[in-house]
Amino acid sequence: MKLRELVDLIPNAVVQGNIDIDIEIKGISNHSQRVSPGDLFVCISGIPGYQVDRHPYAKDAVRAGAVAVVAERGVDVHDVPVIFVKNSRHALAVLCAHFYGYPSSELKLIGVTGTNGKTTTSHMIEAIFRYAGHKTGLMGNIGTKIGDTLYKTDINTQEPPVLQANLRRMADAGCAYAVMEVTSQGIDAGRVIGCDFRTAVFTNVTQDHLDYHGTMDNYIAAKGLFFSRLGNGFHADPKTRKFAVLNADDQASAVFQKLTAAHVLTYGIREEADVRAEDIRLSARGTTFRVVTYKGTSEMRIGMVGTFNVYNALAAIATGLVEGLTLETIRDGLASLPGVPGRLEMVDEGQPFPVLVDYAHTPDGLDNVLRAVRAFADKKVITVFGCGGDRDRSKRPVMGGIAAEYSDYVIVTSDNPRSEPPERILKDIEEGLRQKQYSADKYELLEDRAAAIERAIAMASAGDVVVIAGKGHETYQITKNGTIHFDDREVAREAIRKRQVGVSG
Repeated sequence: MKLRELVDLIPNAVVQGNIDIDIEIKGISNHSQRVSPGDLFVCISGIPGYQVDRHPYAKDAVRAGAVAVVAERGVDVHDVPVIFVKNSRHALAVLCAHFYGYPSSELKLIGVTGTNGKTTTSHMIEAIFRYAGHKTGLMGNIGTKIGDTLYKTDINTQEPPVLQANLRRMADAGCAYAVMEVTSQGIDAGRVIGCDFRTAVFTNVTQDHLDYHGTMDNYIAAKGLFFSRLGNGFHADPKTRKFAVLNADDQASAVFQKLTAAHVLTYGIREEADVRAEDIRLSARGTTFRVVTYKGTSEMRIGMVGTFNVYNALAAIATGLVEGLTLETIRDGLASLPGVPGRLEMVDEGQPFPVLVDYAHTPDGLDNVLRAVRAFADKKVITVFGCGGDRDRSKRPVMGGIAAEYSDYVIVTSDNPRSEPPERILKDIEEGLRQKQYSADKYELLEDRAAAIERAIAMASAGDVVVIAGKGHETYQITKNGTIHFDDREVAREAIRKRQVGVSG
């Protein structure tokens, strides 16, 4: 593709000097270490504390083979065309969508946003459409899946060069539906601009990412952009219709409903909704409920525990209904999904007590998980968790208080401490335990996460439940010394085996 064709997409772009822009572009990148010869390098502006400014790396990109640069200000390169734009993030999204041939227009693209439940809801939706006989794509926290093949990804909502390339691969592979987790940071950073979403699904909004957004109002406003961008026109062709699937039990849905011109469908448990759950029955092995919809009523069973997973299922059911699937197909599709990696995932080595690993890393997430476990635990609930470093400190004591409310014993440990001293994080969490007047003999601070998991498993008895929260599917830990391999499930499995050898010996 010629550079001139890409430059013409940005009406107010200015080319530096009288430089020939009839050169071939083989790819687009915004990361100097991922540049390939023939690429166009886009210098996106930085986000303090989250993403570095790429302008200083323009020279490195050219050394790596970039044949042109897009920038917002002057860069230290002289041998390639430089195209100046007002907003390089917006330009990156526009350029990538065009370069890959607008792949989202060839798919029915479903985006799921919310503080909690994005991953589980996305997997439920994907399972339903896959069961219905459609080839599907999936992008999110656990990776990118095209058909039956899963690829690792570095962040949740990908930057436009990777995101649009993945959508193109899905379209070329014959996927009819693509389901994507859409984070508030991804929306705010313009990563999903250029994605033609068919349906936007909202799970919930609770305290999280305040270190990034500053206030809850800003956080909600970022998510609101997702719904406002669904489009403003109506068309006779059903294939062009847009849908917003909203949680009727979450107050933020009223804001999003005002922001969108899309057809709105609601789901919930407490409030009146188009899709509602009744007669919810929870157990350690799964959850059953009756769903009442505008298309009829059906009994549902999911292999996951907790009322919060009923909400996730309702969102998936509503999404299936707007695409014309029957309740029977949706029911069987949900039942075909045994679980989601790192979401109340069982670590089973034959021990006489459940060991559950979950990604819960927000106050609401931890509350949901521990409340669900408390409902079926026969004896003690032993909780291992921490909080990430260099992130919102205000949620730490809140999560400590939640752990105290539902746990019989708490081991506070490291999560991803990053550059922050782990002992300070642990002390912040301990403050929440103390505020709840949680007895000092019912908790301990143990900085080493592996040792904390081993300690919890060693002290558990038959009928107890061990919950290891915060990292879920993650296979790494970020410390001040760098990133190391760490998988809660692997560590728990080894601790169980070690315990069993000790008992048998």
